[in-house]
Amino acid sequence: MPTTSAKVAARILVVEDHAPLRAQIVTLLQGAGWSVEEASDGRLALQLALERPPDVLLLDLGLPGLDGIELCRRLRERADRHVPVLMLTARDSLDDKGQGFAAGADDYLLKPFAGEELLWRCQALARRGELGRSPVLERGPLRIDRRSTEVCGAEGQVLPLPPQAYRLLLALAEAWPRTVTRSELQQQLWADEPPESDALRSHLYTLRQALGAQQALVKTVHGVGLRLDLPG
Repeated sequence: MPTTSAKVAARILVVEDHAPLRAQIVTLLQGAGWSVEEASDGRLALQLALERPPDVLLLDLGLPGLDGIELCRRLRERADRHVPVLMLTARDSLDDKGQGFAAGADDYLLKPFAGEELLWRCQALARRGELGRSPVLERGPLRIDRRSTEVCGAEGQVLPLPPQAYRLLLALAEAWPRTVTRSELQQQLWADEPPESDALRSHLYTLRQALGAQQALVKTVHGVGLRLDLPG
């Protein structure tokens, strides 16, 4: 049965167009155990945040394509869950801060900033977001408890999933109905250190064996990745 070690690392989307600063932030967050995705363009960042909502969105304001204020406003209008947003900017006037919060920001941090403070604020926002999300995820006949990492099938039986197979199923369940690419799954399971062998195939086999008669729920989309095959 899975243990708490199967918990998926918190995910953060870093949106910053200044490459050296973005690299510093990414290194800092990865060193603290975050799973990091990055973008330098506002339109791309909005697309990423809507397709795969992060646990925290770290958002610069002066962005090409779509500025941070408008990005945050559109995210609030279109996202199907609340994504905690930390705005990161050199704009320090009260009016600028008011615009950020009015657009839907949860917190505001001025540049230049201390790395420790950035980590504290991101961790606080991630905890706040987790409190607002049900720990139980239901997808068709599957019931996934993110606190205990217990998975139950159609008859209520507990499915004996080892940690990596559990993480694979959780990634598919949280992304549903979207297809998750192989590269995304490898990032979620192994971050930046994927094994040399095709371990994903092995964990997929283990997951399907544990699902038994329900293994058809995990569908391979050839040339793309995997998804849960459930009614929309």
